[in-house]
Amino acid sequence: MLEVRSLEKSFGPKQVLFGIDFQARPGRILGLVGKNGAGKTTIFHSILKFLEYQGEISLDGQDIRQETYARIGYLPEERSLMPKLTVLEQVRYLATLKGMDAKEVKEKLPQWMKRLEVKGKLTDKIKSLSKGNQQKIQLIITLIHEPDLIILDEPFSGLDPVNTELLKQVIFQEKERGATIIFSDHVMTNVEELCDDILMIRDGRVVLHGPVQDVRNQYGKTRLFVSSGRSKEELENLPHVKQVSLTKQGSWKLILEDESAGRELFPILTQGQYIATFDQQAPTIDEIFKLESGVEV
Repeated sequence: MLEVRSLEKSFGPKQVLFGIDFQARPGRILGLVGKNGAGKTTIFHSILKFLEYQGEISLDGQDIRQETYARIGYLPEERSLMPKLTVLEQVRYLATLKGMDAKEVKEKLPQWMKRLEVKGKLTDKIKSLSKGNQQKIQLIITLIHEPDLIILDEPFSGLDPVNTELLKQVIFQEKERGATIIFSDHVMTNVEELCDDILMIRDGRVVLHGPVQDVRNQYGKTRLFVSSGRSKEELENLPHVKQVSLTKQGSWKLILEDESAGRELFPILTQGQYIATFDQQAPTIDEIFKLESGVEV
């Protein structure tokens, strides 16, 4: 288990992290989210000891030291490979730094290339691979030594939908293996789909932390989906309705002031009318993210 306690970081006179506390557990996926500049990458770099910081960071109760790095797999946001090396040379070089035997790397690498559908051979130069396949090689380097802690900084950046789904399946498989996984993403639907837990950062401070469903439930069931013959203007004039929009499915989505408003609206909307849909739900992680970021939902 990864534990971060009272993490603070300053760059010169500017403090960028303020008392960050969280845990990431084996066999669970933690989504680290926040606007650009919120402090996500700084948290990752602190965990990896790339930066000096104040606070405590431990993995399974032990401080993270040089020898701990063999238990960590890190995919940085800025991908970097050595273009003149072959695929085997590149992966072998970095994997042996994590304690793998060169023979073991050569045995496992073809399996990983097949698993990630890499189009290329072990003897191909990195520079000859497409950008997408280079990203897959970087991911293989992150995972081939079966790390206990996996840190993925914007792992889906630049991937097409097919490869995004492929990576999601690999992440789920690593979770099943028992790894502790933390990843950051700007696409909240990915976070909601993949994550067991969420850590939301704003201006270097934790604003939300906990299981995804618990976080959603904190906001109450303030989304109401209705199929109604009423116009948008009529729905907007109903009590406790903050916003009305039309969904792709053709129903109306009403944003309510609070969860209890649904009980008041039900008899109003059903009076003299048949309603096929009256479904009250908690907000999505994307809506919560926008709300906490000061964006209109």
